[in-house]
Amino acid sequence: MHQLFEYLRPLIRAIIRWPWALLLIALAVTAVTGREAMKLSVDSDFANLLPQRYTSVQALMDLRERVGAESPVDVAIESPSFEANRRFAEALIPRVLALEQAETGKPYFTRVDYRRELGVLVRHAPYFATYEELDRLEREIHRGANYVRALADPLPAGQRARQIRLQPREGMAAAEGDVNDVLEELGLREYPVNADSTILALRFYPTGSQTDLRFIDSLYSDLDSLVAVMEPTRFDPRIRVTTAGRLLRQSVEIHAITDDVSRSFGSGIALVLLSVVSYFIYKITQAKSGGRFRPLILFTTILRAPVLAVVIGLPMVMSLVWSFAIAALAFGNLNLMTATLGLVLFGMGIDFGIHFFARYAEERGRGKSVEEAAETTFIVSGPAISATAVTTSLALFILVIADFKGFSEFGWIGGTGVILALVSMLTVMPAFLVLAERLRLLDLTAPAEAAEKKPLTGRFPFARTVVVVSFAIVAGALFFARHASFEYDFNRLSPAFPEFDARQARVDPVYNSSRRNPAYLLLDNARDVPGVVSALRRLARQDSLILAVESLQERIPTDSAEAQRKIARLAQLRALLDDPFLLVDTTGTVDRLRSLLSITLPLPLDSVPDFITRPFTDKTGHIGNFVIVYPSRSLGDARESLHFARLVGEVTTGRGQTFYAGSTSLVAADTLRLMQREAPRMIWIAAILVLLITYFEFRSPRWTVLALIPLVVGMLWMLGGMELLGLKLTFYNLVVLPTVLGAGEDGGVHIIHRYRELGPGSILQVLRSTGEHVLMCAITTLQGFAGLMFSFHPGLQSIGTLAVLGLGSTLITAIVFLPALIQVIEDLQTARKNRPPRRVLPSLRALFPDRFRRTKV
Repeated sequence: MHQLFEYLRPLIRAIIRWPWALLLIALAVTAVTGREAMKLSVDSDFANLLPQRYTSVQALMDLRERVGAESPVDVAIESPSFEANRRFAEALIPRVLALEQAETGKPYFTRVDYRRELGVLVRHAPYFATYEELDRLEREIHRGANYVRALADPLPAGQRARQIRLQPREGMAAAEGDVNDVLEELGLREYPVNADSTILALRFYPTGSQTDLRFIDSLYSDLDSLVAVMEPTRFDPRIRVTTAGRLLRQSVEIHAITDDVSRSFGSGIALVLLSVVSYFIYKITQAKSGGRFRPLILFTTILRAPVLAVVIGLPMVMSLVWSFAIAALAFGNLNLMTATLGLVLFGMGIDFGIHFFARYAEERGRGKSVEEAAETTFIVSGPAISATAVTTSLALFILVIADFKGFSEFGWIGGTGVILALVSMLTVMPAFLVLAERLRLLDLTAPAEAAEKKPLTGRFPFARTVVVVSFAIVAGALFFARHASFEYDFNRLSPAFPEFDARQARVDPVYNSSRRNPAYLLLDNARDVPGVVSALRRLARQDSLILAVESLQERIPTDSAEAQRKIARLAQLRALLDDPFLLVDTTGTVDRLRSLLSITLPLPLDSVPDFITRPFTDKTGHIGNFVIVYPSRSLGDARESLHFARLVGEVTTGRGQTFYAGSTSLVAADTLRLMQREAPRMIWIAAILVLLITYFEFRSPRWTVLALIPLVVGMLWMLGGMELLGLKLTFYNLVVLPTVLGAGEDGGVHIIHRYRELGPGSILQVLRSTGEHVLMCAITTLQGFAGLMFSFHPGLQSIGTLAVLGLGSTLITAIVFLPALIQVIEDLQTARKNRPPRRVLPSLRALFPDRFRRTKV
């Protein structure tokens, strides 16, 4: 690295000679790339975190292409008058379905779930039942007959009573109740209303993708505008109309994240710049006053604080613009993880400027000219700055090989940002420094007495105690680190939106159902539907996580052979009612069942109520070959989501055909599974890479180990601290671990570099100069991540918290534990040198004095 910078010496001399030229080039590049960077937006869709080759992603994309968005748009119409609600709904529906997108002229919605024509359904309920429901009805008919048979059995009273008690329900009322259950499952209500009919809900199905934020925003904007134009209070003064739906929550979440990141970015940059400028004021004052307090020097330096902010801040902002322009060209969008990188990169990248400026100020304080100080800093400090930057960037670039885009895009943008920050701080910043000093905007000239300042000498205090305590903390951390766990509850990682929750609460009393988060299997041929349904039903019998399996072909036969099979099945059930033991029924239940089962001809598809066929209709209005699978439990727990994905994600029929289910929940499960598989590999590769780069920099096992000790000890402290603080690894913060590996070794590398330069006995001087730089750099990096700790999003909070814990631990070990360890090693070496030589074995004369006594002659 040092040899490389010797080759680059003409570059720094050219920058010093023509700073204006470089600055004009940098500003021109920033202006051009800024247009691309402004195009970036945040995409929170899990499907876009996986490669397109994944079957779950392909199935989900097929679902969105053929059916539309998974999530509908709900409209709640509430007033004490059901009639007023109904009149407004019927006036609203045609106008909503006629709404078109301004840009494309295409309609927003394909269909609406509203009134249900129940006449045909009530008269032909068994015909719409699935074979599983008909089997249940048959069991109840047999149970009713057995109940009557048990009453007529001439057994002793005690045995008869015991046999009767074995029947869980009474007679044919159970069978009729099962028919009613089937009707209820089919949604046997004419209008979608709550229990007291004061809320009527409409459910519209969008045509666009639920990942298209512009589409969602314009949809809700136009829908709300239409509702306002229609003046609902004309129908009833007490009426209230509320729009809701999962799409609205997605829009609210993305906008909240964008606003939160923008707000954090602005305030975070201001805080980082304030810290850095304050540090620079301190360094300049120290350099110009020789370490003595000079109020005039301090005052004049404070007056130049805006110049300092421009010198360090503008090059960093330029590098960020370049980085995000490349990200816009490469990816088009930011995801939930890369959305945080602006402030993080600013905090990490400005470190290189801190090291450069601090060393430059020291060189100027020693009496060197502007040109000499800039060139010396570039040649002497440039290799160490570059080594840490390359290590950090490569640790991030390792993530690029991951399939999980949360890792790969984070690594690409982060690694690129670190390299561009390094380039900017080693080229643009020196140009600003040289120009500012030549224009007298900065004056780092030091008087002669300040330049003759003696170096600081002495021992690091309490070195052995610090080392012993540090290793004790490591032992404790190793004990607690065994219990580190992963947060599987996605609900704890999702932000709360009270306004949205209040809206959704208006709709939930109508659509509150146990059938949520379904998975869809879209088949090309209707003949494949029975095989898929049969395979899923077998799985449902083995695992309770599958609540129900639905297909239109099972409820309503779409070909003549299936229709005749359904008619024959109903005839079998009708024949069961001729059991002599059922003829004694005096309640009329058997007659009502016989009437329901009296269907002898198939029903034409066009006579079937549309609310039955609607869930199986595609965007074009055609009935598709869908199989819908409903989970019995919430998939908010990732372990349930993973289990559901294993069950239904890939379905193989008895004929050996394989079909894939599409659902956001299944994609989320695949994302989590992929992330958990790739994260350990990424961490190990990053660790090996950091080791190799550090060894390449020092070319010595001894110095490599010393430089990496703060990182290793700090990481162990972090794992132990996670357990003590109750922190867990999450879907979001796993990306922090490679980042800490890359950034956490900077402190050890810089301190060892300076210690080797100054030699033994210089540890206090190293801490006074490089230690201050390391501390300031760590503070700015921590400030970059600390902004996320105050985010409204729990997932982003977990990134900030874990990063602050990890980087804070490596900082403490770099500026406290490592100097103490170096001091202990120096003490041991000094003691070894001062120790008198000692023979390993005593001489033979000392062991046997009598044998070697001289004899007088």
